[in-house]
Amino acid sequence: MKKKTLPIVTVKLEGIVGGGRTIATMGSGQRIFVWGGLPGETVNVQVTKKKAKLAEGVVTEVIEASPQRIAPRDEDSYLSTSPWQIMNFDSEQHYKAALIEEAFELHNIVLPEAIEIYSDGRDYQYRNKIEYSWYWDKVNNQLDLSFFRRGTHGKVPVDSTSLAMLPINRAGQAMRDLLRKKADIRAYDLKTLLVRCSQSGSTVMQLYVKNPDFISFTDREFNQLGVAGLQVIFSNPKSPASVITKILQSFGETSLSDNILGVPFNYAVEGFFQINLAVYEQALKDMQQWINTDQPTVDLYSGVGSIGLTIGGSKVTMVEINEPAVIEMRRNITALEREKAVQAILAPSEKALDHITGDATIIVDPPRAGLHDDVTDKLLAVQPKRIVYLSCNPVTQARDVERLSAKYGVRYHRGYNFFPRTPHIEHLVVLDLK
Repeated sequence: MKKKTLPIVTVKLEGIVGGGRTIATMGSGQRIFVWGGLPGETVNVQVTKKKAKLAEGVVTEVIEASPQRIAPRDEDSYLSTSPWQIMNFDSEQHYKAALIEEAFELHNIVLPEAIEIYSDGRDYQYRNKIEYSWYWDKVNNQLDLSFFRRGTHGKVPVDSTSLAMLPINRAGQAMRDLLRKKADIRAYDLKTLLVRCSQSGSTVMQLYVKNPDFISFTDREFNQLGVAGLQVIFSNPKSPASVITKILQSFGETSLSDNILGVPFNYAVEGFFQINLAVYEQALKDMQQWINTDQPTVDLYSGVGSIGLTIGGSKVTMVEINEPAVIEMRRNITALEREKAVQAILAPSEKALDHITGDATIIVDPPRAGLHDDVTDKLLAVQPKRIVYLSCNPVTQARDVERLSAKYGVRYHRGYNFFPRTPHIEHLVVLDLK
């Protein structure tokens, strides 16, 4: 059966909605969510998905441009990585504040102050981690780095990304060039290339491959890459994610280290660690002023412990579900000689409720889904005096704050632009018992 061709429609774009797309109404009256456009623009849109009530699409031509529009730095791939490259930075800050305000208004929460979005002014070259896919160029008969096209399984070949720290782009190109010299390697042999860089510029790569008998690299080839470390990893091709099934080769230093507020952390390339450390440090400083270090601190959804170990005080309990993260957390606790003061718990936060006590300051930094209902219920039952809530999703944060508002009021809040040129927003709320 031949696949149905979807139309190109001309629409006038309205506002930006949660998730970062603009919305418009087609001539049929059907609403459409659009990537690549700005509010107020008249554009042609290629419809990519069409359902009974809603459609999705991508701008193919701008007929009347917004004064906020600028040329994207990554013209071919910006939709894959950072779809807000098309607007000036002041507009990005404005829209991020507006999306936070809208999320809280939908849950009947009025934030006490105007919403500020902190940025350190660096809107490119801030990412310390990039995961590339691979693409085979049939015209030039060569291997390329790539990203997935947004919303599809297709790929966009790239040379680099303007979001990444410069050593990451250099490392990616070096690996691509090395693999191009091996005539028997094609894109279907490879899964992804994960490149991570410390603030000092030390760079480590993980090459994920689909064949456990993948060709070996020599020491000389590793040295040509100009990186501190490399792992070649067989990843089960039945899994869509790049996960470690077996490490085939390992060269040099395969972990990284960084200081956060002067506290040293070691972390694995594939492990959880903040992408934009400069902005993260400011968020920690803002959180720190609300932490009484003389009282116990409970840090839920704690990752490798970068919150609890920097601002948590002298008695800290950290709870994390991810075992590799807890392994790194415990290594960091030992390296800092804080075994007597800090307890690491491997468990889902909703299974570690006994650690939530009335005499503790509770810090939560949950995933995008927000707080588990059992965690919220426990907080309402125990009623600690203060909850410090950092969120990567203001929509679920607003939902949680609405539930907690039966006992808590918003004392402080601030937004953070951890991911410039993307729609992603971090938001801090400090809740005090009424």
